[in-house]
Amino acid sequence: MAMNVGQQDGEVISSINTTPLVDVMLVLLIIFLITVPVVTTSIPLSLPKERIELRETKPENVIISVDRNGDIFWYEAKINKVEALVAKLKVSAKIKPQPEVQIRGDMDAHYEGVGKVLLACQMAGIVKVAFITEPPALN
Repeated sequence: MAMNVGQQDGEVISSINTTPLVDVMLVLLIIFLITVPVVTTSIPLSLPKERIELRETKPENVIISVDRNGDIFWYEAKINKVEALVAKLKVSAKIKPQPEVQIRGDMDAHYEGVGKVLLACQMAGIVKVAFITEPPALN
């Protein structure tokens, strides 16, 4: 608060200067208007929780494995070329209902091997792809 002291005819002029108060309030209002939409999102989502999902293997599911060397296996048969994998997946993609492709990747495998399998699934038109993992050890 400020007080003006004037030298006009011996009078003391006392008034409160509210301009700084209004300026501070407007700045705070703008800050709140900008930060509130950032804190609250407008899209309601149900985010996944960490859990172990038990999946049963159906006979029609296709199981593709990638070992630590990056070699790709269709069930137990080794596939040397990605083109051969795409050809096999195209045959499976025509089955109604389309089977699920389950990818089993070795923990020490490079991403390149798994990426080749995903690319082959995409090229063949496979809709359902799942990654098979082991549950964590219980302590």
